[in-house]
Amino acid sequence: MAKKKKTQRKKQTPAKKKRKILYGRIFLALFLLFVMIYLLILLIPQKIQTIHVSGNEFLTDQEVIEIAGLEDYPSTFTNYSYKIKKTLEDSDYIENASVSKNWFYEVNIKIEENRPLFFDTTKNKTVLESGDTTDRSFDVPVLINYTPDTIYEKLITKMNDLDTDIIRRISEIKYDPNDVDPNRFLFTMDDGNYVYLTANQLSSLNSYVTIVSQFEGKKGILYLDSGEYFQIMEG
Repeated sequence: MAKKKKTQRKKQTPAKKKRKILYGRIFLALFLLFVMIYLLILLIPQKIQTIHVSGNEFLTDQEVIEIAGLEDYPSTFTNYSYKIKKTLEDSDYIENASVSKNWFYEVNIKIEENRPLFFDTTKNKTVLESGDTTDRSFDVPVLINYTPDTIYEKLITKMNDLDTDIIRRISEIKYDPNDVDPNRFLFTMDDGNYVYLTANQLSSLNSYVTIVSQFEGKKGILYLDSGEYFQIMEG
């Protein structure tokens, strides 16, 4: 007799249960998160409390703060770092600015000035590093006479290389060419000395303090246009 084949029953896998989306719990979690954020904002001071300024030499801290529009110490949440940076760099007197915040309410501002170089009496304007001019007065040297355009532009370019401390030591600048060099200037220093030099040699003036210290306080004329000769003035 033929054996009957045993039929194997396939095991049925239990149907997966569909998870119900608990909208009520999600709404409650979002509501609690909103409440926590709101309370956190209330606890954090909303107004800027401290402003630190660095990098300024001609502008005062208060002037930088006013240029940034922060003189009333406004809300820190509406005055984000990028907005303050843009406002600063829109000023004629600021070349670059970086702004950061600590704990929301403390603002750190570091600037690079578009320095004033000299006051031009022929234009009645202050000339800035960029070559732009302003009606505002600064503690800078005074260019007392007309200078030809090409030499004038070179003067601006080369004065960019001077240290701020040296710029502050110059009282007057006179365009004073001779038969040898049409680029020559006479600088009157605030200590009573005079310096002859050409526009191309202007950076040598950064060594002025070191050079004159050799002459033990004597007053005279320093010729930097032809070496480093110092002529002591009589009387």
